[in-house]
Amino acid sequence: MRTKETSRSLHSEMSIIKPEKKESFIQYFKHNYALYLFLVPAVILTIIFNYVPMYGAVIAFKDFSPMRGILGSDWVGFKHFKDFLTSPNFLNIFMNTIKLSFFDLIIGFPIPIILALMLNQVRRAKIKKNIQLILYAPNFISVVIITGMIFILFSPTGPVNTLLSIFTDKPIPFMTSPDTFRTIYISSGIWQGAGWASIIYVAALANVDPQLHDAATIDGASLIQRILHIDLPTLKPVIAVLLILAIGGIMSIGFEKAYLLQTSMNLPTSEIIPTYVYKRGLQAGDYAYSTAVGLFNTVINVVLLVVANKVVKKLSDGESLY
Repeated sequence: MRTKETSRSLHSEMSIIKPEKKESFIQYFKHNYALYLFLVPAVILTIIFNYVPMYGAVIAFKDFSPMRGILGSDWVGFKHFKDFLTSPNFLNIFMNTIKLSFFDLIIGFPIPIILALMLNQVRRAKIKKNIQLILYAPNFISVVIITGMIFILFSPTGPVNTLLSIFTDKPIPFMTSPDTFRTIYISSGIWQGAGWASIIYVAALANVDPQLHDAATIDGASLIQRILHIDLPTLKPVIAVLLILAIGGIMSIGFEKAYLLQTSMNLPTSEIIPTYVYKRGLQAGDYAYSTAVGLFNTVINVVLLVVANKVVKKLSDGESLY
């Protein structure tokens, strides 16, 4: 009898409690409208500077004339794309862009991770800050100054050739040789940006519980074993996301340094899509053709981003951008 009475009382109490109705978006917006007001300036700026200029990409499909404007220019379809794909310079420019970006990714991407792992082993805070200051400093030097330093260092009478003159009879033409352009470009980029790029990895390693390292040390784990089984699993999600972004932007290689390091002698390896677009668009005034080339470059970036996201998602237990 008692069990029946208790079950009836529980049933009556549960019948009194009604499930809460899900708050509609309009009601939620009324309660939190102040938060959405903070988004308004960012949304307006994004629309003005990111979405409105997309309309200008239409000139890639037109015989654009500044006198007639975008709407008044004749529609030519994919003519500019065909001209670029069938031009004699296409394969060389495309492969130069791919090679420079690919080697930069393969060589440059792991170095910030290695720097972060090394910095994580420095226990004295003062020494660690001084090392970080030295590593981060090159990031604040402008590209123009970096290229000026490179030209001075690797000139025929520069310090590098002065030292090499001990072993060689004549100076090495670093800045005019197509064979040395990629090495100089990639190595200088690593020197300038690796320290700054390691910040996010250092921040991720700060979340590692020191007791895990202490317990692993007591169990006899070596430094390499602790890095492989404690530090790297912590960095895995960050590495996955940054790798996807790096692969997705593999065609968006920096224009400034490549253009500033160009000489008439190293053009066979230094001419890439961004520099080609600049020369054809702004210098030659062929706006429609250069826009088509830039749009072609952007489409490849989007495809690489989607493919890289799916591949990394399968290889990293679901870690991806979306």
